[in-house]
Amino acid sequence: MNSEYISIIVPVLNEFDQLEGLINSLKELSVFENEIIIVDGGSEDGSVEWLKNNKGYTYIQTNKGKAHQQNEGARIAKSPILYFLHADTLPPNNFDKLILNTVSQSKKVGSFRLKFSDSHWALNFAAFSSKYNNRFCRGGDQSLFILKELFDELKGFDENYLICEDGELIDRIYKQTSFCVLPYDVLTSARRFKENGVLRLQFHFTIIHIMRVIGMAPERLYSYYSKFVK
Repeated sequence: MNSEYISIIVPVLNEFDQLEGLINSLKELSVFENEIIIVDGGSEDGSVEWLKNNKGYTYIQTNKGKAHQQNEGARIAKSPILYFLHADTLPPNNFDKLILNTVSQSKKVGSFRLKFSDSHWALNFAAFSSKYNNRFCRGGDQSLFILKELFDELKGFDENYLICEDGELIDRIYKQTSFCVLPYDVLTSARRFKENGVLRLQFHFTIIHIMRVIGMAPERLYSYYSKFVK
């Protein structure tokens, strides 16, 4: 592996249809030979068998929960730069070089801007908001790069959060250091919005976000999510 590379950590659960395309795209969009870590949380759709039978990445299996899965991926990562990415999101071309260049300028943590695979006006508005460097405009779909040293100092993701784990970590990051928003877009799938209804899901996500901001327990957030989101 080259001396210049990043560790890409992808938590998955029943993402069989995404895996091959995601891994191929990560390699095609990269400049360097990066470490790809796929962390499965107990898939039952054939993902595990596929991951065991293919090459070009590191695969581990853990208990379910994105926070836990991402922490476990970070624990075994070899690069001093971690890049957390959702399975249904694709980074911009040359994303690894963009991240490495940013880190070389003494930036410790940041994300890209957001673009959805659907052009619904509400999704376009959410994507537009992601260009602003404010913690309320951040989310896991935008991906996150962070120095492993800082990630360890922050003690990683809070595993009490079964949802909103990204937002909770980002809140702590903003309180501790400067955050960088790179002017390039990740492309994330709008499938959840199509399944739930765009405005309906945006409404429930907004309620969950407010619940978290005012300090409600992570169990309350997950209970609300389980009741209203497919």
